[in-house]
Amino acid sequence: MKASRGSEVLIIGAGPAGAATAWHLARAGIRVLLVDRARFPRDKPCSEYLSPEAVRLLDQLGVVEDLEAAGAAPLHGSTVHGPDGAALTGRFAAAPVAPFRATGLAVSRRILDARLLAAALAAGAEFREATLVDGPILESGAVTGAVLRAAGGPSEVIRARLTIGADGLHSRLARALGGRRHGRPARMAFVAHVAGLAGLDGLAAMHVGRDGYAGVNRITLATSGAPAIANVALVVPVERTRRAAGDPTRFFLETLEEFPGLRGRIRREALVRPVLVTGPFAARSQRVLCDGALLVGDAAEFFDPFTGDGIHAALKGASLASHAALIALATPGPVTARSLAGYRRARLSAFLGKWTIERVVGYGMLAPPLFDRALRRLALRDLGHTFVAATADYIPASAVLNPWFLCRMIL
Repeated sequence: MKASRGSEVLIIGAGPAGAATAWHLARAGIRVLLVDRARFPRDKPCSEYLSPEAVRLLDQLGVVEDLEAAGAAPLHGSTVHGPDGAALTGRFAAAPVAPFRATGLAVSRRILDARLLAAALAAGAEFREATLVDGPILESGAVTGAVLRAAGGPSEVIRARLTIGADGLHSRLARALGGRRHGRPARMAFVAHVAGLAGLDGLAAMHVGRDGYAGVNRITLATSGAPAIANVALVVPVERTRRAAGDPTRFFLETLEEFPGLRGRIRREALVRPVLVTGPFAARSQRVLCDGALLVGDAAEFFDPFTGDGIHAALKGASLASHAALIALATPGPVTARSLAGYRRARLSAFLGKWTIERVVGYGMLAPPLFDRALRRLALRDLGHTFVAATADYIPASAVLNPWFLCRMIL
């Protein structure tokens, strides 16, 4: 094992949450070491959907122009198709409150994560890729760093005043802190990139079935030399995924045929990337901080993809985490849970409404007739723009989580 070395902040995971947190801290003059087990650029299973509010946060990091230059496709809103034929469309620009800009973006995580990582490095963060975390260092109940190991190399002890877990759904640090729980409904996602998928008009489309749902959005525009590429994400209960053993692509294609709006539209030869699998969802860490450590992004909370924009949650969480970290680091000596306590309160304030909408929609899908009725009522009363804006995070959740709106969904 190599001799130990130190850093003010060690961030485990270089996805959007980790890279954005590194950017904020490095810009403030903090010495940051960012590590990830993958080599970049790399693919990730994700809906690859960015609301206008997510774009606003990316604009603060200075990467939006780069993403658009790399081919990111504009998103004007979303359409939800119910299991019995109901449909609801919401456009960002038509919501009661104007968003940061009229369109969101859809872009491959391979591109997005690489641009965010580059921004963090330009801000002054140090990065190590292909680096595994053997585990955090725990001393008297406090996290004081982690043991790292480069692929094929010896282990190395990295000491840090603050260790931040941004290592995703299956976070090693979250498990070490304890209290990591998977709730209901338990679902998994199968995600592919599909070339030349017709019928996409700048709106993300969600197709809800009686036993799962599928989301589609265009992540590149067609050019003279190449067709447009769409992200297609299938989400099903964990129990159904046993059928995918050994051949996730076959399971993906066969299950998509259950959705009338997608039947016959997606064929094996149109897949331009292997089907990637992730889950189960509905994961939450009861302990998002302790002496010397905190969790951010999917390591802290994994939102069900239906309510969308997990990237926004990662970026917002990064802003909250870095703010709390700067306050704690300003005082010499060990970083304590007490000095980080504002982070827990800030997360609750920022995400409680989102958690509630997630559960309302998630459980609503378990009652297809009720779900279709709600879509029809909202469409009839021209409330789709408000609903989509609330799920896209740029109007408060209270705009839909109130007796007047909820009654008009059902009655």
